[in-house]
Amino acid sequence: MPLSDSEIIENIRRGATHHYARLIDSYKEKAMTLAVRMLKNREDAEETIQDAFIRAYNALDKFEGASKFSTWFYRIVYNTCLTKLGQRRKEFESLDYEDEKDYGNIEEWQSSSVLSDLEVKDMVIFIKKAIDTLPAKYGTILSLFYFQELSHNEICDIMDVPVGTVKTHLFRARALLQERLAKELQQETMTV
Repeated sequence: MPLSDSEIIENIRRGATHHYARLIDSYKEKAMTLAVRMLKNREDAEETIQDAFIRAYNALDKFEGASKFSTWFYRIVYNTCLTKLGQRRKEFESLDYEDEKDYGNIEEWQSSSVLSDLEVKDMVIFIKKAIDTLPAKYGTILSLFYFQELSHNEICDIMDVPVGTVKTHLFRARALLQERLAKELQQETMTV
């Protein structure tokens, strides 16, 4: 039976530092998805995730367990990404949109009996590409809510904003996404 995050953390605190690899394995994909959404650059996201894991490890003694480890860790990832974005602004660099993105796991999207697996994958990639075109705050909140499956309160903790702001951003993000998807579908049907 796998150990819970709390048990793993307790083992690390007792000196079994090699158990930190289990936490990394558990959270690296979702953390990478969040970082890529915010930074729009895979190389920066990889560097930022490494930094976030180091920061989390160094601050593990400060983790009190009042919230889930995932919420606490995603807050570190979020702040590390904000720091990276701040560095970019200071250096007057423009955001770099790469052609290839990390779109994470899509297993939970493949439960349709109407569409083939390939059609479902294409649809998910299509939606995720549309999310990538949204402003960072909207793409981030959609990623946290739908792909990380976090609650409004957990997102509040990560983004350090009130629940009303989370709900408003989520509402606006959905509206923008719907608008972008409608445009894309319209353009796609015109070319077919």
